[in-house]
Amino acid sequence: MKTYRMQRHMGNLGRTLILLFFLLLVIMPMYWMAVTSFKTNAEIINAQQITYYPHEVTSENYVQLFQLYDYRQMLLNSLIVSVSTGLCITMLAILGGYGLARYTFRGKDMMLLFFLVTQMIPGILVIIPLYVIFSKLGMINTRLSLFFFYLISNLPFCVITMRSFFERIPYTLEEAAYVDGCSKMKSLVRIVLPVMFPGIVAVFVFAFIGAWNELIAGTIFINTSNLWTVPVGLKSLIGKYDVKWGVLMAGGVCALLPTAIMFAFMQKFVVEGLTAGAVKE
Repeated sequence: MKTYRMQRHMGNLGRTLILLFFLLLVIMPMYWMAVTSFKTNAEIINAQQITYYPHEVTSENYVQLFQLYDYRQMLLNSLIVSVSTGLCITMLAILGGYGLARYTFRGKDMMLLFFLVTQMIPGILVIIPLYVIFSKLGMINTRLSLFFFYLISNLPFCVITMRSFFERIPYTLEEAAYVDGCSKMKSLVRIVLPVMFPGIVAVFVFAFIGAWNELIAGTIFINTSNLWTVPVGLKSLIGKYDVKWGVLMAGGVCALLPTAIMFAFMQKFVVEGLTAGAVKE
């Protein structure tokens, strides 16, 4: 009995330490970013007296962010590129994942291996060749260049993930639909996709976040400020001799809100999708 109590106490202590670590690692940086966005510049740069909450609350950083730096246009650019990329990748991943899960053809294993190998290659290695290709096609300094780069970099992983979702669904469901007169496409749309909706949402969220947070390609492919995405716009606030910390933190808070709202509505489906297939049926 004493040993059981000690084990239970150690388990509670371990969970408490994990919670504290989570608070320090995740919550504290977000809190610091939020409170800094409401501080005056004098309070932010005062290294002699560090404040953990704004002594003088101001919205000047947010005003400068939207009036001087056209942050509204940056948000719009990021939303256009991220949503279009996420939708296109999700549709292609559905078709590719279904083909890899339901059909047997020559070179299938090599294709899967190729998709896995592409995930081991740093994205920076392909940016320069893509820059040459895009410049010859007249796509530099357009949203289309970012769209194709995010499509190329995120699609292989999404196809592999979608394939695992399709393999989890029994093929007998489709056979029953064939008996009732459904074609392959109709059975896919009406029978299979509604069942694996959480997996579809998880793939879309992964593709969206991959495009929303990307910085390097946006910096290289985009030259004019009216086409900057949010990460590129925030990077421009870091100057050679000065960093506009208040405006930068305000931009970080505004950049966090769309993804936070999306996760608030899609959290259930994302968790179900990412845990799908964890237990073999």
